[in-house]
Amino acid sequence: MASVQPVVLFFIMGVLAGLIKSDLKIPEALYKSISIYLLIAIGLKGGVAMSKYDIMEVLPAAMAMIVTAAAIPLVAYPILKHWGKFNQADSGAIAAHYGSVSAVTFAVGLAFMDSIGEHYEGYMPLFLALLEIPALVTGTLLALAGAKGGEKTQWGKLMHEILTGSSIYLLVGGVVIGYYAGATKQVEPMDKLFMDLFIGSLALFLLEMGLLAASKFADVRKKGVFLIVFGILFPLGAGLFGCYIGWLFGLSPGGTMILGVLYASASYIAAPAAMRIAVPEANPGVSIGAALGVTFPFNIFVGVPIYWEMAKWVHGMA
Repeated sequence: MASVQPVVLFFIMGVLAGLIKSDLKIPEALYKSISIYLLIAIGLKGGVAMSKYDIMEVLPAAMAMIVTAAAIPLVAYPILKHWGKFNQADSGAIAAHYGSVSAVTFAVGLAFMDSIGEHYEGYMPLFLALLEIPALVTGTLLALAGAKGGEKTQWGKLMHEILTGSSIYLLVGGVVIGYYAGATKQVEPMDKLFMDLFIGSLALFLLEMGLLAASKFADVRKKGVFLIVFGILFPLGAGLFGCYIGWLFGLSPGGTMILGVLYASASYIAAPAAMRIAVPEANPGVSIGAALGVTFPFNIFVGVPIYWEMAKWVHGMA
């Protein structure tokens, strides 16, 4: 397996700063600005690469991603409810977090592929945007099924939150603009800002993620060993499933690995916002603590190289 990427070490720096109670803080305005930048850059990069493909080549796989993404929270929910002993609201909310995706984990996966010079399909950011929606809706339905007051859920407001949330909007907008720029050969003016500075901006973002993850460790400890084991083993299973789906739809080994990363990642941005509206009785500390305190660091340090090995194994077995 490849060594840890230097950019990931910024996450460790942030975690250590949080654990030793350093006064290090990333200004909120800077954090939000970097978040916006990363989402646009991912979308632009994907749109430019996507302009080289026939849309009918992408459409069947994209539709399959929407269907299969809903299966992840359906599997996670009974595990959390019956083995983890979480209540219905928390089981559904955590399942939604793990069915949804992490744009930062995705970015680390792309950086890993680029660092080893491996090809992957350029339209993968489109899957990043698509995979948010079915998982969040499925997780919400699971959390509210049979629950008191479920009929009062503001479904219109929830769907508006999901579909027009900043992460989806910026990703889709970036893909559209990138597609246009690629098709009209006008990419070069944006290269310096959105391509060349991407890794440096990701490093600063991971520093903030380390600080935030350190603050969530206490929530994870409350549920003990189960949440830690779930936060590691479930992504591994989901990642293998994603690799199989990637192979099934003819993705390259690199594209298969990126899809595995998407399936294995857990959201800590879009999912908390949606769950706040849909399932206000759920404990956000547990959901975010598991996704950010356990699964995120596992994925960026250990999981990403493992998913690459999984992708090669799946293709080798075929």
